Amino acid sequence: MRYNFDEIIPRQGTDCVKYDAAESIFGTSDLIPMWVADMDFRCPPCVTEALRKRIEHEIYGYTFLSPGWKPAIIDWVARRYNWQVTEEEIGFVGGIVPAIAFAVQCFSSVGDNILVQPPVYHPYFHVPKDLGRNVLENPLKLVDGQYCIDFEDLEEKAAKSKIFILCSPHNPGGRVWDKQELLQMAEICARYNVLVISDEIHCDMTLKGYSHVPFAAVGKIAEENCITFMAASKSFNIAGLKSSYHIIKNKKLREEYSEFLRRSELDFAPLFATATVAAAYNDGEEWLTQMMEYVEENINYMQEYIAVNMPLLSIIRPQASYLVFIDARALKMEQPALVDFFVKQAKVGMNDGAMFGKGGEGFMRMNVGCPRSVLHKALEQIKAAYDKL
Repeated sequence: MRYNFDEIIPRQGTDCVKYDAAESIFGTSDLIPMWVADMDFRCPPCVTEALRKRIEHEIYGYTFLSPGWKPAIIDWVARRYNWQVTEEEIGFVGGIVPAIAFAVQCFSSVGDNILVQPPVYHPYFHVPKDLGRNVLENPLKLVDGQYCIDFEDLEEKAAKSKIFILCSPHNPGGRVWDKQELLQMAEICARYNVLVISDEIHCDMTLKGYSHVPFAAVGKIAEENCITFMAASKSFNIAGLKSSYHIIKNKKLREEYSEFLRRSELDFAPLFATATVAAAYNDGEEWLTQMMEYVEENINYMQEYIAVNMPLLSIIRPQASYLVFIDARALKMEQPALVDFFVKQAKVGMNDGAMFGKGGEGFMRMNVGCPRSVLHKALEQIKAAYDKL
């Protein structure tokens, strides 16, 4: 069947962060919210049906992991990434940011250095800092419109670090790391005994011409020194279900992390968290394919519109995901003025690029996981503000 991604679905009044928290975030609700990373599309019918079937039972008592959850994950990663994992290597965790926090606590001590690659997803900074760790930075370099890794600097920083948090694909910018880059990172981290936490939440959303390679799948040197976190939340628009999972090949690491979660009863899944993921992985792939085709058309439309109408702006064209990093450095605005331009003048709520750390200044992140009519209206509003400059 063909899915309708042009449908406008009102989300106000559903306690959703994207719309109902806009005023507290931006100081006004008079804008188009295109910031937090969920989509304005209905989730796949198979997920809704799995929810409906369970809700209709009308008893919501204690539950355990859905029996179909691990087999669905095993089949999914094998089918999409040619990565062979077993049931014992998979474990539940309620969200990837909490999962990273638990791993930082489990495998490092207060005062240890945690290595990140800015500009990058902002919890990578505040989670370690809030836990008393230090953050070291290996800034990415923007080369020919795409982010690249400074491997010389990475090695220098790794020599002083306990954990390296990898964002793969990278957010912001949507860079899909290739196998050679992943292998080089794995070798450096192994050399200095730096544990790799690989956040692969955007992996299912690669765009045409790109393929995701799980970090742990590049070789023994990676799989023995890595904790992989994945989720169906971004790809199937079910972030509110708080359902993620870890895949850990190394038995010692797996037992240590699993025991850390068990001691605080953090390994129990909420009622709707696993059967829905199994449904998405088993029956939602065609929806995902069509959704990503639609998102790619949105990116094409956005890139052409900006080139024709606002030549001082450009985008880092993502290789994965629906998050687009807008390069507004040519406007030569200080960051507060740039945020004001997009949010207060254009009335489009986006993420301030500076929140992603070094290299994010002069950028804004826009979520194009929305009907094209909404994207068009947002671009028209930005153009109107741009024309007044």
